[in-house]
Amino acid sequence: MSQSPSEGESLAEGTLVSHLLELRDRLLRSVIVVLACFVPLAFFQNELFTLVARPLIEQLPAGTSLIATSVISPFMAPLKLSLIMALFIAMPYVLFQVWGFVAPGLYKRERRFALPMLVSSILLFYAGIAFAYYIVFPLMFQFLASTTPEGVKMMTDIANYLDFVLLLFLAFGIAFEMPVAVVLLVTSGLVKIEVLTRNRGYVILGIFVIAAFLTPPDAVSQSFMAVPMYLLYELGIVFARLVQKSRGQPAPAADS
Repeated sequence: MSQSPSEGESLAEGTLVSHLLELRDRLLRSVIVVLACFVPLAFFQNELFTLVARPLIEQLPAGTSLIATSVISPFMAPLKLSLIMALFIAMPYVLFQVWGFVAPGLYKRERRFALPMLVSSILLFYAGIAFAYYIVFPLMFQFLASTTPEGVKMMTDIANYLDFVLLLFLAFGIAFEMPVAVVLLVTSGLVKIEVLTRNRGYVILGIFVIAAFLTPPDAVSQSFMAVPMYLLYELGIVFARLVQKSRGQPAPAADS
């Protein structure tokens, strides 16, 4: 027995409302988790800011320190850092809620492929942040402090420093997503592996241009972003070949 137009519209409207209610619930749970992470971090916001600022503090010349040029900066800068760190910590749960919302609309094979990609992207993003903090920042700040002209004291404003390091955290986190991007491009059919391997020279040039825009204007910072990006690009090609083989697709022969 076929449904009348009014019954079909009512069913579609009910389905839409149920999806909107589910989306609201998942967003609300995500906000609650972010706030739950933020509250304890806010109690230790000054210690947290000192930890993030340590790579620069250790490289500052004797007799200098970070400064606050605004009256509210000593309070607002650590508080802002606490909120962003809470979002970073809660990001796996937030993405899990996103996954729970979109997964029912995917085919079984798509779910089996998308979940490892989601987990890999989270881990790679955190790896990019750790790489920036433990390796790039000490070398970069050491280089910048050594180039300070004579007669000039390097005394950085805490708000400007926070914006600077957060931008680099985001840049390195996204840069480390290169393998995920390569695998998605290949598996979606937008780009073939032969094209990626044949145009390595253009890829290297593009990576260094992107690194020059995202990092301070010095060769050290640029190289520390560009070199890992290219290595992760090659790693993405390897993973793309493995995914194609697992799907039963003939992987193209590696070029010499």
